Amino acid sequence: MKLASTAAVITGGASGLGEATARHFASQGAKVTILDRDAARGPQVAEEIGGFCAETDVTDEASVAAAIALAAEKMGRITACVNCAGIAIGMKTVGKEGPHPLDAFKRTIDINLAGTFNVSRLAAAEMAKNSPGDDGARGVIINTASIAAFDGQKGQAAYAASKGGVAAMTLPMERDLASLGIRVMAIAPGIFMTPMLAGLPEEVQQQLAADVPNPPRLGDPAEYGRLAGFITEMGYLNGEVIRIDGALRMR
Repeated sequence: MKLASTAAVITGGASGLGEATARHFASQGAKVTILDRDAARGPQVAEEIGGFCAETDVTDEASVAAAIALAAEKMGRITACVNCAGIAIGMKTVGKEGPHPLDAFKRTIDINLAGTFNVSRLAAAEMAKNSPGDDGARGVIINTASIAAFDGQKGQAAYAASKGGVAAMTLPMERDLASLGIRVMAIAPGIFMTPMLAGLPEEVQQQLAADVPNPPRLGDPAEYGRLAGFITEMGYLNGEVIRIDGALRMR
């Protein structure tokens, strides 16, 4: 599958990793529909890249179903789905203010894990309608895990659990969809210069960058976007989680 002939839905496409992916895909000729809750930034990015936008809550079944239907109508079909929507919180299991709030844990799981599955399953159902291409390919799903899935830090119980779930469902989801010609992959980013990190003090950013073995810097969201593009075009990559982290192993 070439990016130039790809029709992609990208969640979280209004900022960070999702925006970088949307811009990269569009620059290579792909049709792109951004799914994002940001009713201002989403349409702005979509207009800048010549794509489409659907205001979407990934945790809501009806919202995602409507967004997928809109994307299929606007682009003619869906052949790629990149899930970048997510949140990160920092709370210890028991902290100064008491035990970890259960609603915060549930919300993290709901957005990062259940939301990813919600979009994936509905996008896959749409991809299944495509005529098979080379090797019977009908589409590819790329989900966003994290190195926290493997090296979670203190205060990351909720986040690590949600991203561990994304990593764990990669292979079984692929096995479910193999007969339909739909590939499933996941990317596990390390520490990237997203809007969340950009808001940290400069000295904190420098310390985080210094912990990365090689190259000793924060990841560029454009690098995530290019990896997502490579996975889309490399049809023999399937059922795997790829770390993109400069060899960082969190301790």
